[in-house]
Amino acid sequence: MSYQEQFIEIFEREIKRPGADKMLEYLKKTDFFTAPASTKFHLACPAGLVQHSLNVYYRLKELIENEKSEWAKNVSQESIAICGLLHDVCKADFYTVDYKNVKQPDGSWEKVPYYTINDTLPYGHGEKSVYIINGFIRLTREEAMAINWHMGGYDERVQGGSHTIASAQEKFPLVVMMQVADLMASYLDETRN
Repeated sequence: MSYQEQFIEIFEREIKRPGADKMLEYLKKTDFFTAPASTKFHLACPAGLVQHSLNVYYRLKELIENEKSEWAKNVSQESIAICGLLHDVCKADFYTVDYKNVKQPDGSWEKVPYYTINDTLPYGHGEKSVYIINGFIRLTREEAMAINWHMGGYDERVQGGSHTIASAQEKFPLVVMMQVADLMASYLDETRN
């Protein structure tokens, strides 16, 4: 089964909220299923984004299932699917292919393709995903927080000195789980180019 088929099977099985069908149609109209997950880091390859989304979903599902806290018992399979599968929808139609000249061992130059960013909606990262998703399905507050802050310490707001993430982590345990799932997928499950 392809990554796209796996994604759609999980999405349709787990996500039943009003607008879910429209969300999936939106994804099919973008390059979500063919885009890379990054320009040069984890899964910088065709279909890397959908593969990464699946990896985060599986990691998040495993983390929640193994968590002994009371709050974890109340996290639905739908929430896990929404957060894991959709956290990076901000990357749909975000990357483009360009070419650079690379000197070859024989001294000749060759045009080589590489991914670059073409951000037509510069709204941030996690917050952009929340914005896009909420245009189709209504997120719970905890889902919105988890998706918004899934980058953890790599979030530009945190790197700029914001401490708001600490409050989100304290109030919404799913934020912490999403950060861990994203890190595990990116650094343990995925190839780096």
